[in-house]
Amino acid sequence: MKPNRLKGKSTQELAALLHVKGRDQLLEKFVSLGLPDKKSEEYRYFDIEKLLDADYRTLDYIPKSLQEGKKIEIVDGVVTTAPKGLRIYYEQCDAMDMDHFDPLYYLGHILNPNVIKIEIDGDAELELVHRFTQSNALIAYRIVLLNQSNRHATLYERFEEDNIADTLVLYGYDMHIAQDSTLRVVKTQHMQKQRYAMVASHRINVSQRANALLKSFDLGGDLGLQMLKVNLESYAHVEAGHLLYLNHASRRGTVSKIIHQGEHSTSQQEAKNILDGNARGIFDALIKVEHSAKYTKAHQNSKAILLHEDAYMVSKPQLEIYIDELEASHGSTTGQLDEKQLFYLRSRGISYVEARKMLVIAFANTLIETVKDSRHQEQISALFEEAFYSAHKELS
Repeated sequence: MKPNRLKGKSTQELAALLHVKGRDQLLEKFVSLGLPDKKSEEYRYFDIEKLLDADYRTLDYIPKSLQEGKKIEIVDGVVTTAPKGLRIYYEQCDAMDMDHFDPLYYLGHILNPNVIKIEIDGDAELELVHRFTQSNALIAYRIVLLNQSNRHATLYERFEEDNIADTLVLYGYDMHIAQDSTLRVVKTQHMQKQRYAMVASHRINVSQRANALLKSFDLGGDLGLQMLKVNLESYAHVEAGHLLYLNHASRRGTVSKIIHQGEHSTSQQEAKNILDGNARGIFDALIKVEHSAKYTKAHQNSKAILLHEDAYMVSKPQLEIYIDELEASHGSTTGQLDEKQLFYLRSRGISYVEARKMLVIAFANTLIETVKDSRHQEQISALFEEAFYSAHKELS
């Protein structure tokens, strides 16, 4: 399958080409948005046309008997392992967000109509591992995630891959956070060696008095983009933190829209970006405050450090406000490491590489330390150092 062959097709032509029946509304929405290209605002700084012009194998997503394990494991879009007692099953998803800004959100639902539904009971702590084993494949799957009211759960998410090449992954969450609850999602992804590219398109609804704590740690190289659409009801809160450490010719980052719909809703979004080689980092983030969202508090900030003269940061924090009764701010800074600090460390006998590492880790740690669990903090720090040393070895 070559995704670009879907461009310009009518609803009927797409239904025939993709063997889809009874999903006219979804197909019509996809047709109205069209496939993204370099003129699409959300994909302007990402090499999406290159990915969509490749020819991929499509997969059959046949459910398997689940093995019992400590973690949830999803291999090539199919659940293989889950903890005992966890409610996890497949169903056709009819409750999609028909106002999402990303056309690939709809394409993912079209290519694989059966979502993976995960219901989190109580104050649980879960680990989810995504594993990819197929080369030259288009892997498409979506996850519906639900928690319980008055509960506080955490999901740690990471990605693994075999020695594969030239695979495109389209996945994402339709996440519904119940009222008076807290859901923490911590994503760690170290991409390298052009094994796969990913577009992760999420829809997150935060109910009244609920809290969403979203942390993403994107390290290494390659092509990856996370698309976030967050809706906040009354007294709902989202705290989003994004750490980006990139090297080589990578193109990765976050495109987000946080929409305040209810009164007294609050949002805090922070991005820290460290770019080496000729990497391009992306932070294209909009906070929208609707007429109904009086007394909102919304704050957004992006900071970037460029470690190489060819590195490039795209930073577009944005506010769209329709009321006066609120508190809001946004900002963006881009710079280099402090030469005085580097000189001081080197004058104490520390090598240039180690001095740079110490400074970038100090910059990153304010986000890493927000991860509640110390074991996962250590894992993220170790992956950060691995990506840093790998980049320095290959770029030197």
